[in-house]
Amino acid sequence: MEAIRYELIKKCAQTGARLGKVHTPHGSFDTPAFMPVGTQATVKGMSPDELKEIGAQIILSNTYHLYMRPGHELIREAGGLHKFMSWDRPILTDSGHSAGCPER
Repeated sequence: MEAIRYELIKKCAQTGARLGKVHTPHGSFDTPAFMPVGTQATVKGMSPDELKEIGAQIILSNTYHLYMRPGHELIREAGGLHKFMSWDRPILTDSGHSAGCPER
């Protein structure tokens, strides 16, 4: 798998704010970025095609919720998260669960 790479496009001398592009094996996305949240492998109320129409370049998903439901076995059987979500662009996942929080 190709490494993830950040490309700096411009940096503000006064604030240090940066404009860039992140390159991943599943495509590139601009930073800063609007990142719709697909907690359990779907952005509620929107299809992948609709997300592309509004310019979404990446989706945020939640590893803990995916593990709890539908489960990693089902995602693996579907061919991985990208195929399971029908999303051919980058996906960022976070753990979504704090060890200090009681189970819900």
